[in-house]
Amino acid sequence: MGYRNRKDRLTGLVLAAALAMAAHAPAAAMGKKPVELVPDGEPVTCIDRHRINSTRVIDDQTIDFVMAGGKIMRNTLPNRCPGLGFERAFMYSTSQSQLCNVDIITVLQTSGGPMRGASCGLGKFTPMKKADAAEDAKAAAD
Repeated sequence: MGYRNRKDRLTGLVLAAALAMAAHAPAAAMGKKPVELVPDGEPVTCIDRHRINSTRVIDDQTIDFVMAGGKIMRNTLPNRCPGLGFERAFMYSTSQSQLCNVDIITVLQTSGGPMRGASCGLGKFTPMKKADAAEDAKAAAD
């Protein structure tokens, strides 16, 4: 049992680091207009770790978790996390099958070799959708 918990914790740590390092460059930096997202439901306290496909760090206080099936769950940290928006990479360690608002992320500093940066608490996860989809739904209802 102890081995499984340690293995699960390591898997979560490695998965988060790999997802964070593979995060896309901001759309603006690639010459594209960023996709506007709007809330699509009530915030939740946890998301299933195994459903996380990738992450996109927006700034020092916002991370989009792209879930299996394309659903985006936005986490707005309760406080600014120094270096997160610049490095756009983070890790977490948890023995649970979920990532929750009580969990802590740690910024990965990649310049000059990988080092740990600030550690910051997560906020709640808000389901998001493209603003265009929200306008289309509103127009269909009218």
